[in-house]
Amino acid sequence: MDRLRLTGYAVAQLFLAFVLIVLLVLWIVGGVLVVIWVGLPILAGTVVATRWVANLHREMAARTLGQPVPVPYRPLPDGGFFQRARSVLADPMTWRDLAWLFVAPVVGILVSLVVLILLLGIVTGFIWWFATPPLMVARAHFDRFFLAYSRTEKLEQRVQQLTETRADLVDHSAAELRRLERDLHDGAQARLVALSMSLGMADAAFDEDPDAARRLVQDARATTAGAIGDLRSVVRGIHPPVLADRGLGGAVQAIALDMAIPVSVAVRLDGRPPAPVESAVYFGVAECLANVGKHSGAANAWITLSHETIDGAGVLRAAVGDDGRGGADPESGTGMLGVMRRMAAFDGTMSVSSPAGGPTLVTLEVPCALSSPKTTPSSAPG
Repeated sequence: MDRLRLTGYAVAQLFLAFVLIVLLVLWIVGGVLVVIWVGLPILAGTVVATRWVANLHREMAARTLGQPVPVPYRPLPDGGFFQRARSVLADPMTWRDLAWLFVAPVVGILVSLVVLILLLGIVTGFIWWFATPPLMVARAHFDRFFLAYSRTEKLEQRVQQLTETRADLVDHSAAELRRLERDLHDGAQARLVALSMSLGMADAAFDEDPDAARRLVQDARATTAGAIGDLRSVVRGIHPPVLADRGLGGAVQAIALDMAIPVSVAVRLDGRPPAPVESAVYFGVAECLANVGKHSGAANAWITLSHETIDGAGVLRAAVGDDGRGGADPESGTGMLGVMRRMAAFDGTMSVSSPAGGPTLVTLEVPCALSSPKTTPSSAPG
């Protein structure tokens, strides 16, 4: 281990310790003055500065330990000041940073002074050679304890996340069942009741008025065709036949062809994802295309389906873009929220980039492996 580099870290941490003391004072002053609103800008600037200094210590700890110390802050929303402030306050790492501020200056000053004093003496230089690595490693472990989540905490967060996504999925599934029940009740069931009544009247009129009975039977045939159409629509909403027959690429190409604007489709899949993932991504892409047609005012759109290996794990990615007016907000409608719930149920994510003036790009990512394809579409223009 490079002892001079570690000594350089000790010098940097000695100066940063005094910066941390200033930041701690600003935290306290800002917290006291927040009741008269003056503290808000003080706290806002202090939080930014604290995170910057904490990230410097994370980087030094990672290089000292030879292990990554990731930045664990939650991403900030795109809203205004108060929405961002609420997100920062709800982030547990904000308060871990504050706890670190109370003890880090003392630890930093003590460790750094010991390393530097040992270096400056002729006799103590021998001790410096052997003592510096363990001292700086201990300091790095101290910083990592406060500034990064432990394995247990990560597992707890993962369990909490899975609990929330499974609860959302259960609610979504219950809503889907209610929708199917309404569709069957208002569509196919109503037509079948009318069919039964028509056949009953035809049976009663068969002997006395054969022509009327014939007309009733003809009406019943038309009602039967309508009921079959309703049932097909319900089944198509559960799992589209084209998805089962042609796979995700072919199914996406089919809905792209039905769009009123040109939609180009590029498919780079060496196999088929699991059926539940395939269905979730299909309906997610369909919802994105529906939004393009309703709200974007776009002249062109495009879809890319691909499967990549990231950190040793396979990830299915679907990107839907358009050249419309932009400004899409995934929080403003139930459709995109439903897509987010579908993705979260499979540990997937949805990200939206839609600046004013466009273009809009919605990216769906789901971790999964691919099996052997039944069909292997490559690409097709819409």
